[in-house]
Order: sequence, then C-alpha cells, then structure tokens
Amino acid sequence: MLRTRILTLLLVGAALAIPASMGVAHEPAEAEVLQTSAAPEKAVRVMSFNIRYGSANDGENRWDLRKDFVVDTIEAFDPDLLGTQETLLFQRQFLEENLDGYEAWGVGREDGKEAGEQTTLFYKTERFERLDAGHFWLSETPETPGSKSWDSSLPRMASWVKLRDRQDADAKPLLFVNTHFDHRGAEARRQSAKLIREQVGKLGEGSRVVLTGDFNAGEASPPYVALFGETNGEASPLRDTYRLAHPDRRDDEGSFSSFVAGAKQGARIDWIGASSDFAVHSAAIDRTERDGRTPSDHFPVTAVLVAAGDAASAEER
Repeated sequence: MLRTRILTLLLVGAALAIPASMGVAHEPAEAEVLQTSAAPEKAVRVMSFNIRYGSANDGENRWDLRKDFVVDTIEAFDPDLLGTQETLLFQRQFLEENLDGYEAWGVGREDGKEAGEQTTLFYKTERFERLDAGHFWLSETPETPGSKSWDSSLPRMASWVKLRDRQDADAKPLLFVNTHFDHRGAEARRQSAKLIREQVGKLGEGSRVVLTGDFNAGEASPPYVALFGETNGEASPLRDTYRLAHPDRRDDEGSFSSFVAGAKQGARIDWIGASSDFAVHSAAIDRTERDGRTPSDHFPVTAVLVAAGDAASAEER
C-alpha cells in the first residue's frame, strides 16, 4: 500500500500566527505528522468529549433526549482512549452500561467521591492494562479534593491513568490525563495549564503521554502557551495534535457548538495533546449532527496517534 508522509516544514509557531516571543514555536521532527490511507495496526485512537452535564435545563437538548446520540457518536469513532468532561455520576454510569469493552476512572470534583462533575476517562481493556491511577485538583493544594485557587469559580480537577499497551510489549507505559479548566477565571486557567504541565512532567517520566480536555481557552491564549509553549528555554512535553495535523490556522475551527449543527466559528477550546513519542496520523473536530441537532454543546475532538518509530517504518515500506 502506498503510504505518503507529509512533513510540516514551517515552525509551528509561525503556522499558528503566534509571535515567537510567546514561546510556542518548535521545528517539527521527522515523522511528526503521518498521513496514510489507513492507520497502522497499533495506532492509538483518542477522543475528547465534553458531554454537557446531564442535569442542565436544556429543553429539547436535555440529556435523556441525546444520551443515545452521545453513545452512537463515541462508538462511530471507536476510541481506545476517551476523555469526557462535565460527566455527572448517572451519566458515567450510562456510558459504562452502554459502551462495551471500556473501564472508567473518575471521581466527583466536589469531594473526590461522587459529588459534582467528573473528568471521567475511559480506556479499552482489551488494548490496555491499568498500572496506576489518580486524580489532582487544579489548585495550589492539588491533593485536596474540592480545592480551588486563584480566580477559579468552581473546583476543577484532572484524572489520570498509567497504562500498559497489550499490543506492544516493548512500548513505554502511556500516561493518559483528562481535565476541564475553569470557565470564568483567566488566571486560574493559566495556572492550571502550568500545573498540568508540571504534573505531566512528574507522572509521565519514562512514559508516553496523551492529554485530553476542555480548556475553555482558545489557541494563542495564555493557557495554551503555558501548556504547549517553550518555558525558560525548555520545550513542552506536549504537542497540539490538531495543529500538527492542520498547520494552517483557519476561522472555522470552533469546537463549541451550543447545540447548533454546523457551527464552526469561535475558538477551538477542546484539545488533545501528545508527547513527541507519537506522530499524528490524523486529527479532527467531529461535527456529527442529526436532523439539525448535535450530541452535546461541544463537538468532540479526535486524534489518531502512531508511535514515532512506526511512522518512520511506514515511510520505508
């Protein structure tokens, strides 16, 4: 099968139209972006999906009328790793009951148990074995359940698992982190991005990393730069998978739908980050709709990731 690799030759910072002084510029390594007619067998399929909290008074878009649509949308992409946001306990339970082959990990942000929204993540048990797992709060006391700091309006958190890939015995463990930033506090979002980056550095030592989340901030914003940019001369451990796959920034990349089918304007506030261990086979904003309706007020975002070594091998074949 003919396989074609497209290597981005421009600085990512230039492609993003971000000033170099903001520090989000790096020279893409070879095999960072791989486009082929089919993803390699060991590709990791990732989805991030804010499913909208199920107790919201959303009228014709309320949870009971769209919950099956949410499941159908997830199943259509068939992710190996799924990060969900705004997930209340009964929504998590519904997904657990209706998504075959996944294990869930998450707790309520209010008390570290069942109260409040979760950043529940799911992983395929046939593909991955859980080695370790935990949670931390986006605050100055991240180990304290329900804690908040800076100008955050609500407690915010991240959940994570460390996984062994059953399909690749020689691969490094995979750290999968899922989060949701505050919707009001600008400083809280910036500090949360710094904290996520620090935690990824600690928890992800010796591991490949995938990050999913609703960041309530657009590209080139201070949280984006804090997460993906260069800090004190050091490159970030994470890359923006969508921008690697689509170097040219456009004005139709909005990921918040407000339940409007076909909505494309606004900021891309839902991101999937990955360490440089991965090349990006593809990345997309899933604009699935039925009869003018969407499964949530956010579009899910997706990425198909390939081990960098596999990407290089694909070029040789």
